[in-house]
Amino acid sequence: MSPPRNRGLKGRRRFSALLVFVLTAVGLVVSLMLVWSTINSERAQRQQASRTSEIMTALRDIDRAATNAETGQRGYFITLDQRYLASYEFGRTLYPRAVERLESKIRQDTVDTRQDQLLAEITRRGDEKFAELGTTIAMIQQGDIRGAQQRILSDDGRLAMERLRDALTEMEGIEQGLLAKAVTKAATAEYRILPLLSLTLLLTLGSLALGLWQTVRATHAEAQAEQARDLAEARDRADLLAHELNHRVKNLFAVVLAIVRMSARDQPDAKPVTEGIAARIHALLDAHEATQGKDADGNASMRVLIEKVLAPYLSERNPVEISGPEVTMTSREATPLGLVLHELATNAVKYGAWSQEGGHIAIDWRFIGDGAARELALNWRETSATPTPPSGREGFGTMLMQSSARQLSGTFERTFESDGMAVTMRLPHPA
Repeated sequence: MSPPRNRGLKGRRRFSALLVFVLTAVGLVVSLMLVWSTINSERAQRQQASRTSEIMTALRDIDRAATNAETGQRGYFITLDQRYLASYEFGRTLYPRAVERLESKIRQDTVDTRQDQLLAEITRRGDEKFAELGTTIAMIQQGDIRGAQQRILSDDGRLAMERLRDALTEMEGIEQGLLAKAVTKAATAEYRILPLLSLTLLLTLGSLALGLWQTVRATHAEAQAEQARDLAEARDRADLLAHELNHRVKNLFAVVLAIVRMSARDQPDAKPVTEGIAARIHALLDAHEATQGKDADGNASMRVLIEKVLAPYLSERNPVEISGPEVTMTSREATPLGLVLHELATNAVKYGAWSQEGGHIAIDWRFIGDGAARELALNWRETSATPTPPSGREGFGTMLMQSSARQLSGTFERTFESDGMAVTMRLPHPA
């Protein structure tokens, strides 16, 4: 089963990939919608322009037909010349075709209901006008000049013509308004598409950049995961080697103990000496296990750790004073700290306070600070009558102690005074 952290990382990657896909899809869809909307607006403008042109032509033809027919009627009445009837006949022929074209465009695509009403008004007024003109011409042809004159001088013809032109003018105004509205809508779509397309382009580029960033992050995360696996394998190998080495050291202690006891088997007088040696070897074994952090619960008490490390060297001639509060060390902390204590004890036996008569060692520890900044200060103090002066160079033991302190993210400080040596270690130990 994958660890929760890996599952969370994979979940975030899937979410990021989905986000990039969604943003890119949204950008493309918005772009298509904008382009489609602009195309529709321009198509509607062209269709409206064509419709308006045809309607305007039909309206002008109706007006021209009525005007020519009326002109022919007036000329024929004044001169009685049949040639004037040609203008009348032209208007009478043009009128129905123009009305048919107008009706066809209005019925085909009714945009304004008022146009339907005006179409009926134009047809009615036009029919009235041509009926009036036809009646007058028939009266002239029948010789009823006075009757024709009275009909011409009446307001019927003039009012019919005015009403027809009013309807034509209103229809033309409505159609021009529809065309202007279509033009405005198309222009608005054109003005709007550029910034919106720019925004969509930025959104698409942003999603692509996010996708690239996520790809780089995923590659980096995979490299880190691979490195972490390599480190874990190396740590496992190191742990295995450490366990094997620890096992062999313990076996070596057991072999030494067996040799000591076998040596005293045939020499009863040497038994007290061999028992003492065996006890020291057991103490060394206990100290070794303590430095490996092998208490029952996996942790080590500071006091127990110090006592086990120093047990092989303690005697009436090698006294030690231990004091400090109860502190529990993890196995990670106990191992390097045990190595430092073991090195200090060995140096004390070989060169320091325990190498002389009357030498004394005092060990104490205390907490400094509070909260996350709290530290554990461990002091090792040696006093003797004739302390050994420093050699002036750092040996392997010194480097080992400094390295162990750094491993615990702490500090190691050693000073030499007139009556002996003092060592202070400070280790982070948050509350």
